[in-house]
Amino acid sequence: MASKGTAALEAMIEEATVDAYGDDQQLTGLFTMIEEHLAVPFTTTVLGVEVTVRKVDLTADSIVAVCARGRHQQRIDLLDPAATHSRAGRCRVDRRLPALGREVGRR
Repeated sequence: MASKGTAALEAMIEEATVDAYGDDQQLTGLFTMIEEHLAVPFTTTVLGVEVTVRKVDLTADSIVAVCARGRHQQRIDLLDPAATHSRAGRCRVDRRLPALGREVGRR
């Protein structure tokens, strides 16, 4: 059985992509849903290092979180399972996504 957060995330993905034709429209729909409901900036951990997610961007073929620590900045692909489920230090940006429903109105 899916957790409450996972079920909410799946419902939001369905809502974002229900009228989309093709991968490009699905990607744009999902990005729009994230952009509208995810409160940024927020702090999370990437590979064991605390970072601030400054924004989320749409690229030609994915969605990336722009993470910063001090002067350094890194773009993390949110749709790449290797980036979000690394054994070497789990990227917790993906864990932030189920909270989208709770972030409404906090932007």
